[in-house]
Amino acid sequence: MTAPTPLDAGLRGLCPRCGAKTLFTGWIKFVDRCSACGLDIAAFNVGDGPAAFLTLVIGAIVAAAAIALELSVSPSWWVHVLIWPPVTLALIIGSLRTAKGALIALEYRNAAREGRISEK
Repeated sequence: MTAPTPLDAGLRGLCPRCGAKTLFTGWIKFVDRCSACGLDIAAFNVGDGPAAFLTLVIGAIVAAAAIALELSVSPSWWVHVLIWPPVTLALIIGSLRTAKGALIALEYRNAAREGRISEK
């Protein structure tokens, strides 16, 4: 079996080692171990990195869209309140699974581990 690309791992929930569809046990919750190859997924730690990254990127996109809407149509303030919070939340939650899966695959591919200082 060949290792999937990080994007494939995130989009389809594939194990970064064997490519089996075993990465997630829930919407964004990882399995502890791949049932096909035994890779210890719990040893990897993506933390809040994907959520923070998505918040910044999607926040910038939504802010630009809100400014464009305001300058082109000038709707009432409540229109912005009705549109942008749900759009932002849907985009972040919708892309979180892909981002987390891709980051796990990148950690596996690059043998990334927590920072450590070597003593000589």
